[in-house]
Amino acid sequence: MKKLIALLLSVMMLLGCVSALAVNEDVEGTVMIYSSMYQFVIDMMDKALKAEFPNLVPGNGESFFFYGGTSSLITKVYGEKATGTLGCDMLMVAEPAFSLELKEAGYLQPIEVEGAGELLRFPYDEEGYWYPVRVCNMVLAYNPEMVEDWAAKGVNIPRTFKDFAFDPALKGYISMGNPLTSGTTFAGIASLTQPDHYGFEYMDGLKANDVMIESGSTACTKLQTGECACIMILEESVLKIQKEAEDAGTPCTNLAVIYPEDGVILIPSTVMTVAEEHSANVNIEACEAIENWLLSEEAQKLILMGYMHSVFAGMEEIPYNSVDTNGLIEKDLGVDWVNAYTNREYINTQWTERVTTK
Repeated sequence: MKKLIALLLSVMMLLGCVSALAVNEDVEGTVMIYSSMYQFVIDMMDKALKAEFPNLVPGNGESFFFYGGTSSLITKVYGEKATGTLGCDMLMVAEPAFSLELKEAGYLQPIEVEGAGELLRFPYDEEGYWYPVRVCNMVLAYNPEMVEDWAAKGVNIPRTFKDFAFDPALKGYISMGNPLTSGTTFAGIASLTQPDHYGFEYMDGLKANDVMIESGSTACTKLQTGECACIMILEESVLKIQKEAEDAGTPCTNLAVIYPEDGVILIPSTVMTVAEEHSANVNIEACEAIENWLLSEEAQKLILMGYMHSVFAGMEEIPYNSVDTNGLIEKDLGVDWVNAYTNREYINTQWTERVTTK
């Protein structure tokens, strides 16, 4: 009798394991995702998706993802819309304004995520057309080792976005990304130039301060070498450098985040499923499964490992070396995403005319 019970328990355990492994084995077909996540995050996500959906075929044969900056992906989608069919089945871009645009154009498929209202601490489309998956955080950064050197030159490290643009002592010593190519930088500028923040005079201040427009990696290097006093950058870019330095046994002491006193700019980046009639592989069932997986604890842990903040209301964990997410939400300047969508071209034109035109 004992042997029989032991055998039955063994079979039940085996069946339990098989069931756990086979949760998404019935999800088949092909899926392609356009994403602006950093490549190392895409690599982690890709590996996890292949394990979770063993019978699902990656869109390009090797990866489920096609990488591009948000602005370049938007341009790509604009080109593909002319044919009526996109080259992807899902999109994960940096700023929600594009989600509003694609929904209005009829290019999105609503997906149900059960209990989304209780699950998420950031807004989502109540009809299911888009959900936040990861949260990027636009901040300032500086070199703690050079504060006294800059002070000797009459330069105080700015503690606010306002001073970053309007303190004349910073002229020639500040750097940031390009909103014409970076979706998160566009979101930051869209926020800072809102009438309830600093208006388009903010761009004039950047111009007067001879802001340098360059990649985050270049800007961080210039901070560390003393060419820049302060940069506007995503928090995750700084945290990644700090973590890699610590892992290498050489803690980073010449690069640190400033959480601006006038507020951070949180960018809850979204996931969307392309409507069946406009999608590359016509696989809504798989896309629905992936969207729900992206809002699972496993996927959100990967987001944290990517130095971004989780969208989960109950998630107390934070990215390496960061600060409490709920505390950041309280200090969020906010972005008017409808304004960012409807006035995208105008904002970009103002940037070109006020900042980059000589």
